[in-house]
Amino acid sequence: MSAAAAHADHHGPPIANQSSRVNAATLGMLLFIASEIMVFGSFFTAYFFIRVVNNAAWPPAGDELPKFVAGVNTAILVTSSFTMHWATQSIKRGNRAGLQAGMVLTLALGLCFLLTQAREYSRIGFAPHDNAFGTVFYGLTGLHGAHVIVGLTLLTMVTIRSFRGHFSPEHHHGVEIPGIYWHFVDVMWIIVYTTVYIL
Repeated sequence: MSAAAAHADHHGPPIANQSSRVNAATLGMLLFIASEIMVFGSFFTAYFFIRVVNNAAWPPAGDELPKFVAGVNTAILVTSSFTMHWATQSIKRGNRAGLQAGMVLTLALGLCFLLTQAREYSRIGFAPHDNAFGTVFYGLTGLHGAHVIVGLTLLTMVTIRSFRGHFSPEHHHGVEIPGIYWHFVDVMWIIVYTTVYIL
């Protein structure tokens, strides 16, 4: 069949031009992550303005950050990145049991991180409206927490689908793309933890 005949038989909008290097869905997720980096960047700008331009004490006298608990929480989230990678590689090799185990572990670790963060908020001793420090602290960590909730929602859907047999070595983008987002959440937390709790 000639190209002209194939075009005549095609109904609807023209077929989208796609790069042979990057899948369209993957590219969409990467562009979304780029926009999220800009959102975090605005919060980090406020943070550096308070600490560097205003030369304010961090944390202010009387406030204390739970560095040890946050460090343990960081280890939990970093571990979840490894289990997510394991799940993705498992389905690429056709190992459905590895996919399911990796997704359940990733989901459990992410939920543990979120609950620990909520527990930290309940015991930390200062509020967002107390001072600029509290506003920036809750702003940055809360923004990240919102991204964890979105990530856990995606992981929950992937986990359910994995137990229904929806993925295969040929069709694994439904695992890989949420995995990219989850790795972004992990990397962003390492930056938040280092900047807010350590420096």
